[in-house]
Amino acid sequence: MITAEQLKEAKDRVEALNRYLDIDAKKIQLEEEQLRTQAPGFWDDAKKAEEQMKKVKSLEKWIEGYKEVKTLVDELELAFDFYKEEMVTEQEVDEAYAKTIETVEALELKNMLRQEEDPMSCVLKINSGAGGTESQDWASMLMRMYMRYAEAQGYKVTISNLQDGDEAGIKTVTMEVEGDYAYGYLKSENGVHRLVRVSPYNAQGKRMTSFASVFVTPLVDDTIEVYVDPSKISWDLFRSGGAGGQNVNKVETGVRLRYQYKDPDTGEEEEILIENTESRKQLENRENAMRLLRSQLYDRALQKRQAAQAKIEAGKKKIEWGSQIRSYVFDDRRVKDHRTGFQTSDVNGVMDGKIDGFIKAYLMEFAETDAEQA
Repeated sequence: MITAEQLKEAKDRVEALNRYLDIDAKKIQLEEEQLRTQAPGFWDDAKKAEEQMKKVKSLEKWIEGYKEVKTLVDELELAFDFYKEEMVTEQEVDEAYAKTIETVEALELKNMLRQEEDPMSCVLKINSGAGGTESQDWASMLMRMYMRYAEAQGYKVTISNLQDGDEAGIKTVTMEVEGDYAYGYLKSENGVHRLVRVSPYNAQGKRMTSFASVFVTPLVDDTIEVYVDPSKISWDLFRSGGAGGQNVNKVETGVRLRYQYKDPDTGEEEEILIENTESRKQLENRENAMRLLRSQLYDRALQKRQAAQAKIEAGKKKIEWGSQIRSYVFDDRRVKDHRTGFQTSDVNGVMDGKIDGFIKAYLMEFAETDAEQA
């Protein structure tokens, strides 16, 4: 049974959220933004209208999120009082408390995502490391883990490119994860993921180590301006593979986009290569490839901005993209994040997409630095 102190703490956290989120100001702002959508000719500029509607929806979600936690804590207080009069059971009070705290923590976590790019959808790419079949199998296990996580969050996942492994698993996959704050949460997954297990592909049953790298970038939409130099683009076409049917390997619908990127600071040139086989229509694949290119260019600009800030904040921790961030040790039943120290013995749960604990620990440790950089 919860104590009066626990009830008071829950109420205090909800009241703190009211202050942090400035709910009263958000309600006034929402009314103003909604009035703008009623102006004559509002839909004449579709791009501007879409941007305005995103503002309205964002404000509505923050207000609704706070309303939900306020309702839950009020109901918890009632349940606590009713228990004294034996109108509800101890279990019902504890269940109400658990639900309240879970919802409060989710809103507190979302409040940590203050960067401009955090509310965006994201592109998540997984590359298998050296080690052949074993690391390719590991890459496919990570792909499943992120797909299960996205499914649990209500995100939409589209695979824009996938290369199968030689015998099992995958060599690489690019997934578009669409939903509110997908980038804000999944940016914590950037880096090298290490697997230690007794390999099913090793005849001697040896304990083997495999690596896969994960790259997460914001997925830009049409409301975000990103300059792409058309003169630096070239296209190749190829025949898409598929599960079968009359169209497979007969029509060149797969597209390969090459972009000659020049670093504005150093002048160094680099080719960005993007393949897209998402659709059976070449035009749609071209459009998708362009969207992925714009996302990459946006992310490079974002990384430069963060790198410049990191020089100023030299004493602070910085996440390296190529660093080994997490180990999954199957036979010891342990998954540990090397950046935060967070670990769990629920290996099966993690591989089934239950990575919220790792994401929360990352945001708790690094969101403050992000907020100062904003």
